Amino acid sequence: MKAMLLNSYGENATFTATEIEKPAVKANHVLVKIAASSVNTIDTMIKNMGSDLPLSPATPALLGMDFSGTVESVGDGVEGFKVGDEVYGCAGGLADLPGTLTEYIVADSKLVAHKPKGLTMRETAALPLVAITAYEGLTRAGVQEGQKVLVHGGSGGVGHLAVQLAKYFGAEVFATGTGDNQKAIVEKFGATFIDFKTEKVADYTAKYTDGGFDVVFDTVGGANLNNSIEAVALNGHISTTVSLCELDLTPLHFKGASLHVVFMLIPMLHNFKRDVHGNILERLAEISNEGYLTPIVDENKFSLEQVGDAYAHLQSGKAIGKIVVEN
Repeated sequence: MKAMLLNSYGENATFTATEIEKPAVKANHVLVKIAASSVNTIDTMIKNMGSDLPLSPATPALLGMDFSGTVESVGDGVEGFKVGDEVYGCAGGLADLPGTLTEYIVADSKLVAHKPKGLTMRETAALPLVAITAYEGLTRAGVQEGQKVLVHGGSGGVGHLAVQLAKYFGAEVFATGTGDNQKAIVEKFGATFIDFKTEKVADYTAKYTDGGFDVVFDTVGGANLNNSIEAVALNGHISTTVSLCELDLTPLHFKGASLHVVFMLIPMLHNFKRDVHGNILERLAEISNEGYLTPIVDENKFSLEQVGDAYAHLQSGKAIGKIVVEN
């Protein structure tokens, strides 16, 4: 089968079209014919940083984590899937797990779910990593009906799905961003837009809440975590996807607030509670089938052979929505 491999890592490294052996299904796994795969920021980090990231595969490396496709074969011990099922998942492209920039993947069935009925394969491939991250961040923070939720980076890959899910859970949602395009995305999904360049944290917190937001979902992270701490209510919750920083937690302590770090790659990296991801994906499909979850997909189309261009487009910062590579 055709695969796009990296023979070396680095910002100038290029993907090479290579014929590799089609994998055989094994126990507790499914063989999936891949229809599409999406590009995530972690994918570009692996490509550029290589062995500086402890989760990077050895070269020649087959990257790509998200996929949508059709089950072609079912291994011993697998329940709930049959040949011909349309599925999606996040199941490879790091450590010793072969990725999705190819024609087939043998995926752990615990990391796979039936695709949403109302979405195309292209749209479905955009979901797994970012949607699981959004779901985990909100549910770990205990989002519930009637709460006020602030999403930092509400038009981003994780952010625009977190906005939709928080609305689905019954919260009143606010989201930061800047510019007309980001404002349009946030408002399309029913959230109140906050321009972080023109509105100070103290001002919009006082404007929209009585003492702070019940939950703050920070998809920006780093120094922005200080803004999240300022905006969160007493005994509130902050979920972050980017906490690779040193931070003074004193203000958080005096608010008695909780900080949840979401790192959704743990089940893949450590073979730890992988069934949780499969269950979340099934739940996300249900929510999508009910009409409450739709990913934004960048209008640019890329074939498998154009994956290098897809990675470059993500790094350009000009993409609107998730970037998808189609087989």
